[in-house]
Amino acid sequence: MSGMTVRYDEVLDPLREAYDARAGERDRLAKDPWKLAERQAFRDRLAPYARVLEVGAGAGHDSAYFQEEGFSVVAADLSPVMVEHCRAKGIEAHVMDFLRLGFPPASFDAVFSMNCLLHVPNRDLPAALAAIWAVLRPGGLFFLGVYGADESREGPMEDDKYVPPRFFSWRTDEQLLGFATACFEVVDFHSVDAGRGNRFQSLTLRVPDPV
Repeated sequence: MSGMTVRYDEVLDPLREAYDARAGERDRLAKDPWKLAERQAFRDRLAPYARVLEVGAGAGHDSAYFQEEGFSVVAADLSPVMVEHCRAKGIEAHVMDFLRLGFPPASFDAVFSMNCLLHVPNRDLPAALAAIWAVLRPGGLFFLGVYGADESREGPMEDDKYVPPRFFSWRTDEQLLGFATACFEVVDFHSVDAGRGNRFQSLTLRVPDPV
């Protein structure tokens, strides 16, 4: 698949198959300290009792954390097996992807998405961001965290141990910010040394208030 022409619908089935097969393994993984710090920083920006949607929730570790912190949480993931892991933790969870979020407009105060928008090709990223914007209330916050790169590239990751190999889109800081600021205000942007040569892009965004 060419990074210039690949569409999100083309990568969904392989992603679903790959994550279904590794759901149990991923549920047992311990989170890196830097991921815990990023999550805590976003939590500290939220108003008490905020209604939070996690997109790309995986096995539900972050959703469970937000729920334990007193927030009203809904989880969504494209993998049915991952969704079952979320539900086993007592989380309301749905099988959904970015382009088919079946929630009413402006029904959440915050959206949290760590390391899943990197599976959305650039061609469909504006539509995915617009879908997130649509479910957020004015002033709502969106955490967008992905692995970045000095040069933009798209395609399967070399030596990916998942079967089938997963599609990734690595974006420069300027490219990611360009996509994000089409419909959001930037609250915070910084990068994190994620180890093993990876650089994590941490972006907290806000839905502008109506003019």
